[in-house]
Amino acid sequence: MRLPFPTLAALLPILTPLATAQLHHYATLAGLKYFGAATDTPGQRERAGYEASYAQYDAIFSDPSEFGQTTLTNGQKWLFTEPSPGVFNLTEGDIVTSLAAKTGKLLRCHALVWHSQLAPWVEAKNETEWTKEELSAVIVRHIRGVMGHYKGKCYAWDVVNEALNDEDGGYRQSIFYKVLGEEYLRLAFATAAEVDPAAKLYYNDYGIERLASVKTEDARRLVKMLRDAGLRVDGVGMQAHMHADNHPTAEDLEETMRGYVKAGVQEVAFTELDVRITIPVNETSLEWQKDGYQKVARACVKVKECVGITLWDFYDPFSWIPYTFPGKGAGLLWFEDFGRHPAYQGIIDTFKELIKDKTGKCGRRLSRVRRATLPRGRA
Repeated sequence: MRLPFPTLAALLPILTPLATAQLHHYATLAGLKYFGAATDTPGQRERAGYEASYAQYDAIFSDPSEFGQTTLTNGQKWLFTEPSPGVFNLTEGDIVTSLAAKTGKLLRCHALVWHSQLAPWVEAKNETEWTKEELSAVIVRHIRGVMGHYKGKCYAWDVVNEALNDEDGGYRQSIFYKVLGEEYLRLAFATAAEVDPAAKLYYNDYGIERLASVKTEDARRLVKMLRDAGLRVDGVGMQAHMHADNHPTAEDLEETMRGYVKAGVQEVAFTELDVRITIPVNETSLEWQKDGYQKVARACVKVKECVGITLWDFYDPFSWIPYTFPGKGAGLLWFEDFGRHPAYQGIIDTFKELIKDKTGKCGRRLSRVRRATLPRGRA
């Protein structure tokens, strides 16, 4: 997203200066497993045309104190991994997977069964042309082919992505649901559990971080359905594509996550975080954005089952937002000139505050224990 020069110049006094990388460092001190950023194949999609920025981008991405985890934004999706029936191409997925290994990052893998970015051959037949047996076999083959290739390399997999309707509840009318109903969800999770028993298996969706949302209620019900079927579903991924001027409170985020834990998952995560702004940005909208990011950081630390936060990339020009939401952008933490958004320091400040609270409580507990064990008159 190319911001007008006058806008950047006007914002210079409030932009966060370059400093030592800190996001993953402070996230782990606060108790999270990781703070990460998704990334895509160099030269492809939003990254095309920005080759001059790659060296600086790569230096930030590679720093282990900044990001301890990554996700492939596109390279493991069906469109790229199985472009023809039974013909697998794992080239794009291998690029980012190798980069994660080289830079010592935890890898979340994304996504096995999704209605979008689906290979055209899957949708070339409608629900009356696919038989249940045929489409079931296609799902199993795809999961075995892709997940099997990356076995042992992925901390977690988004097994099913965005199976729920946006507004009115219920299931999205994808080709998978039209042919197989709920059975495609059970089939996907059962197959994934067989292929890589060590990987955490997630259901992932957007709009399920809001406490009062029908979609959130449906996501809890989906988890319960899988658990009642005796299937393993380890986590719920909240994509958290949020709005700077309208986002949940930290307390609502906490309660939402606890609801998923009560439904039966062991962990939750913010998997595709960005906070979009109406362009051009200004000081007020950047403060709103900072507040949104801080609420996510606070909520994740407060809920012990929340293992981490993943940005949906970190560099504004590589964001999907301007291409999908005209008039919106600047949703990440680095501007085009690599100046940091105020939200960057806001996240750090939140982690530091929570670390201080945690160590303070530990110190107070230790003091009470010491006083209780000292001889009378020595306290």
